[in-house]
Amino acid sequence: MDSIERLTSLFERFPGIGPRQAQRFVHYLLRGSPAIRRELVDAVQSLSGSVKQCAQCMRFSNSSGKLCSMCSNPERNPKLLAVVASDADIAALERSGTYRGYYFVLGGTISLASEKTNGLRIKQLLDSIPTRTKGGLEEIILAFPANPEGDATAIQLRENVLGLRNPTLITTSLGRGLSTGSELEYADPETIKNALESRR
Repeated sequence: MDSIERLTSLFERFPGIGPRQAQRFVHYLLRGSPAIRRELVDAVQSLSGSVKQCAQCMRFSNSSGKLCSMCSNPERNPKLLAVVASDADIAALERSGTYRGYYFVLGGTISLASEKTNGLRIKQLLDSIPTRTKGGLEEIILAFPANPEGDATAIQLRENVLGLRNPTLITTSLGRGLSTGSELEYADPETIKNALESRR
């Protein structure tokens, strides 16, 4: 396999990228200046050195400490915790300008094909709730995609949280400002704002 084919196949592994898009990426890099290719190589290499996973919310960040800039920000609302599938969902909620609570990245949603929760951080989330409750947590917002996998994940987490028998804690889901089948990370800020405001 030559270098063009190899890079194309690597781009195809990215979520949502098909063969044509992968080829476009490669041809863009071929037509571009060597400086653009060097910049891309440097950016990819720096990921392993400067980016870490936050010990509290599990998102990736450039923070030098154990906690990311959001988790270490005392101005955020400790009463609210949004549980999301991925880091990209945090970015979407932040763009809405409505949500000022904390986050927890679950690492995906339940696969309906296998009903397995491998790789999902359900135990870490549940283990963190007593400490978060002592810090003022009152509501867990299940902010998952509006699709069957997101719904199944929300149902399971709701049951898990109920199993903690904490009467002061409520669990809500985003309202259906999001159309069925939509991914949170692609929703516009106004749609996310409506979904947050109509959560139940």
